[in-house]
Amino acid sequence: MPGILVALLVAIAAQFLSDHYGAPAMLMALLLGIALHFLAEDGPCIEGIQLAVSTVLRIGVALLGARVSFELLSQLGVKPVLLVALGIICTMIFGLIAARLLGRGWRLAILTGGSVAICGASAAIAIAAVLPKNSHSERNLIFTILSVTVLSTLAMIAYPPLAALFGLDAIATGIFLGGTIHDVAQVVGAGFSVSQETGEVATIVKLFRVSMLAPIVLLLSLSVRKWHQSEETSDKRPPLIPTFVLGFLVLAAINSFGLIPTSVQSLTNDVSRWALLIAISAVGMKTSLRAIFNVGGQAIALIVLETVFIAAFIVGGLLLLK
Repeated sequence: MPGILVALLVAIAAQFLSDHYGAPAMLMALLLGIALHFLAEDGPCIEGIQLAVSTVLRIGVALLGARVSFELLSQLGVKPVLLVALGIICTMIFGLIAARLLGRGWRLAILTGGSVAICGASAAIAIAAVLPKNSHSERNLIFTILSVTVLSTLAMIAYPPLAALFGLDAIATGIFLGGTIHDVAQVVGAGFSVSQETGEVATIVKLFRVSMLAPIVLLLSLSVRKWHQSEETSDKRPPLIPTFVLGFLVLAAINSFGLIPTSVQSLTNDVSRWALLIAISAVGMKTSLRAIFNVGGQAIALIVLETVFIAAFIVGGLLLLK
């Protein structure tokens, strides 16, 4: 209980800073959590912090399923769906190739590539839950969350004028913003800063990217289960289908049939957001600032290159589809 309460308090403080000063809540939760790293080293908070990193995190990801539905596909049309889906796959492949050239491991490549390609911090923590663990796992996770949050905020500012420079119309701009910016909040901010139509299209495209989280994590889980074992628990393979992925798929299916009332959907969205915020606060507490500084310039170059790649890919595709 002490660890959960501390993580909740950090999440509330982060949300307060976000509401009153416009700072990204995820970023604030991470930074405040890092400042309280000593609580995860010794004392009564250790078990609760670990519970937040594991169970609370998975609950938050599973509840994301209530935000997506198969109706999104029909609203977008075939070509934008194929473009965004191909962008996700190619970005993750590009991440693996770039990581190899930069001398970084495949775990970091999948973690950063997935977070850039799909939905930022939420994707990072979902992917990290199914990857085999090593001594750098927590450091890589918090680096990825910090990086995608900062890059997403920069993209929110830079991408709308960039779309105008390329001569994209309102709908194409929405596809560009929704298909490239990492986090949902920044997509909404960037889209509606252009126009109402752009904001709506950007939000739909982004939610489609969120819907890709479950199948990609499921494929990663099956691959890891078959070919790799955790270094810490080499005698135990991951479950065939992670429970939180199954929960995501079930909620998405229920929502696709319109069986989740608007009020319930709003409640699950809020619970999911708070669960992820609490989890990221706990992730921050478990990671030392020194470990983040030791990540290396290659890792920074990797996630920046992945961000540039998906932006170039989507813009190129939109210009070809004109």
